[in-house]
Amino acid sequence: MNAIFERRSIRKFKDLEVSDELIRKVIKAGAEAPSAKNRQPWKYIVFKGQAREEMLNVMDMGLDMALAEPSLPEQGKAGVMDAKNTLRIMRGAPVIILVLNTNGVSPFGKPLDIFSHITEICDSMSCGASIENVLLAATDEGLGSLWIANTFYAHEPLRAYLKTDKQLIAAVALGYPDEDPVKRPRKDFEDIIEIRS
Repeated sequence: MNAIFERRSIRKFKDLEVSDELIRKVIKAGAEAPSAKNRQPWKYIVFKGQAREEMLNVMDMGLDMALAEPSLPEQGKAGVMDAKNTLRIMRGAPVIILVLNTNGVSPFGKPLDIFSHITEICDSMSCGASIENVLLAATDEGLGSLWIANTFYAHEPLRAYLKTDKQLIAAVALGYPDEDPVKRPRKDFEDIIEIRS
């Protein structure tokens, strides 16, 4: 319970290496998450050192490509600029973990039929549960983390770089925190609960 209430989104990290043993430990916690029909649709790809720099450069290139797209609406431009800021944060983290939905496909492809769409929603929730386990385990081990969805703005270049046709669903920045942010506001508890009997 402590990790649940102590977890924060960390955007500043110390320049300290995170051991492979510790990375494996927190991802192992992710592997224990529940999943729809026990499909366990997650795969974690860990980037450190030079590999991390290379992958982030690919993301940067993908964001530049998105910004150069003439048909990109203003809302999209704002999203890409926000992703550029997220990329700056990612460059400050010693570890970046890309998370694949191994049953998912590109969100930019052809529309899914209703049954495939339901499966994708369930697998996305399963990946989310797995990622949350990783974040909580990281907190429990004294690490800071940031759950990132802005990879979608560079989805196709990153998938090509990874040589995968699977859905890149998220990233996690991981490292020792160099900040202690205050708790973000939460909705009033009575506004989010309804008990019927």
